Amino acid sequence: MSCFLLVRFSSIGDVLLTTPLVRALRVRHPDARLVFVTKQAMAPLVSANPHLSEIVALEPGEPVRALARRLAALHPTRGLDLHGSLRSAALRFLVPCSWRGYAKRRVVRGLLVSTKINAYGRSVPVAERYFEAARGLSVRPDGGPPEFFLDAAAGERANRWLGEHGLTGRPLAVLAPGAAHFTKRWPPERWVALAQRLRADGYAAAVVGGEDDRRAAQPLAPYAEIATGDLSLQETGALLARAHILVSGDTGVMHMATGVGTPVVALFGPTVEQFGFFPYSSRSAVLQRSLDCRPCSTMGGPRCPMGHHRCLDDIAPDEVAALVARLVA
Repeated sequence: MSCFLLVRFSSIGDVLLTTPLVRALRVRHPDARLVFVTKQAMAPLVSANPHLSEIVALEPGEPVRALARRLAALHPTRGLDLHGSLRSAALRFLVPCSWRGYAKRRVVRGLLVSTKINAYGRSVPVAERYFEAARGLSVRPDGGPPEFFLDAAAGERANRWLGEHGLTGRPLAVLAPGAAHFTKRWPPERWVALAQRLRADGYAAAVVGGEDDRRAAQPLAPYAEIATGDLSLQETGALLARAHILVSGDTGVMHMATGVGTPVVALFGPTVEQFGFFPYSSRSAVLQRSLDCRPCSTMGGPRCPMGHHRCLDDIAPDEVAALVARLVA
């Protein structure tokens, strides 16, 4: 029996964008053993995926050699490096099997950031770039979105949370104001204005994110229920599955929503479509500004290099609310 290792250690969006490849591999190789290798913290993103045979989680502090020993014991026939990191490179050296990776386009990405010269050619989403690691396995993208499968317990917890916070009986809008880097964050006053507008339009609102997003969520407390840091990845996915819309920046929550079939309004500032992380194959709308200074970085940064942050500051709450109305209709 064939055994394929699919290695993607992090982060939320990157892991979920591997799932179209996982789905295609299962269809084309129904009897293969598909083993997903990721960090323990990311495992809930794929733990309920029925296309996978097994999850192997890198434990916190676990040496890569120890992980390699566990993987070698599975006698894999093929390794798909979907990360392209030093750790995944070490696995390619330590775990005997035929390995392939995908091109991360670092040179053309850096060229676009530093000179604004677009050498990408056709813009290929990351979810489709991952298929490069499966060359020779007769798989291709099927046009479907990422998949985030949820277990029953997560759904029950999400239902309880909604009931405890009085968010049933009205259409639910979920907001994700947090981001790892400042330049990816829409200003707090814009989020507040949007929450006020959504409430006036009859929506119940909830704010999601991790522990690090609590500060970004606090200004919204008078207008929305705050779930940042209170729900697990699976529970957040279940809450998103019950929402009518998500409004988010360029973050992992955006891909969680597409993975459960919830429409998304995404706000993109320092990053651009060529990088490959727009909402993939889903009901979505992207708001962005055409500025000569974009893109200014590959992942966002602590401050706007130009000092004005117009890429996000210029997006008005009324524009966002109009797209919400269009997608929910």
